[in-house]
Amino acid sequence: MTEGAYIFAPSGPDLTQEESRFFAKADPWGFILFARNCVDPGQLRRLTADLRTSVGRDAPILIDQEGGRVQRMRAPHWREWLPPLDQASWSNARRAMYLRGRLIGQELMDHGIDVNCAPSADIAWPETHPFLRNRCYGTTATQVIEMATACAEGHLDAGCLTVLKHAPGHGRATVDSHEGLPQIDVPLAELQTTDFAPFASLADVGMAMTAHIVLPEIDPNTPVTLSEPGIGFLRKNIGLNGLMMTDDISMGALSGNVADRSAQALAAGCDLVLHCNGDFAEMEQIVEATGKMTAEAQNRADIALSRRRTPTDIDISALEAEFKSLIEGAENA
Repeated sequence: MTEGAYIFAPSGPDLTQEESRFFAKADPWGFILFARNCVDPGQLRRLTADLRTSVGRDAPILIDQEGGRVQRMRAPHWREWLPPLDQASWSNARRAMYLRGRLIGQELMDHGIDVNCAPSADIAWPETHPFLRNRCYGTTATQVIEMATACAEGHLDAGCLTVLKHAPGHGRATVDSHEGLPQIDVPLAELQTTDFAPFASLADVGMAMTAHIVLPEIDPNTPVTLSEPGIGFLRKNIGLNGLMMTDDISMGALSGNVADRSAQALAAGCDLVLHCNGDFAEMEQIVEATGKMTAEAQNRADIALSRRRTPTDIDISALEAEFKSLIEGAENA
């Protein structure tokens, strides 16, 4: 069965009857949750179950649980995490990043969430905009590859899939793409050996999210998300041949209405449109403008979901204790 070429978000902590009827008809490939959807464990488990019931299948449910500023499930009900860049400098950083991924993945799976929109494979440069910088996993390609790989492996061992973002690399941007459109004026040859390298190294993660950025040597007029040359570059030159979703289609970096943006993104080669604000009218417009996934996109989605692993049998309390000891070691170093 072919699903809708979009990922939608509910508007609040409980699925409304109107949303349930709409999702049943629209049949989105998956859902994404935000802080407005996460009140307490019991409520969150009900919501994830209700979302899947609305479409009559085990639909993927995504979240941005990166740690630091970007984590939708927060204390007192859920663990708090340092920004990834802060942890990447620890002496036992690779092990700590694996444990972080394993514990986050376990917590998500316990609440019916099976895809984390992490890790960010962007490199943190001195000029990186503050909205992104401490969400990165390192300041060099080598460090980002090591840390992001460890984080992804931890998630996979918990049974939780991951989404690599923001392809092909948002780190050089000095503009917040939530507000405006960044242009990266760095030679492509330099980007190939720096910013693009983590995405090429982690391409087998299976799912990737595009960056709303302009790379003039690829397409001087259109952000990667909406650009056929841009998406073609991600697939052919970087090797991101898996499931490709847009970053939030309603962000300020993009121009035009959400329907036009969505249609352009799919025409450019994206498989799925990600829409995050829960606006009912906008979701209706996206359904009308896009429709079902292509056969190729559905196949890539099926392959991505087939990467799910049976969670490894571990002692969570022992992992928490080990992670705590690594924190204490870093603080005392």
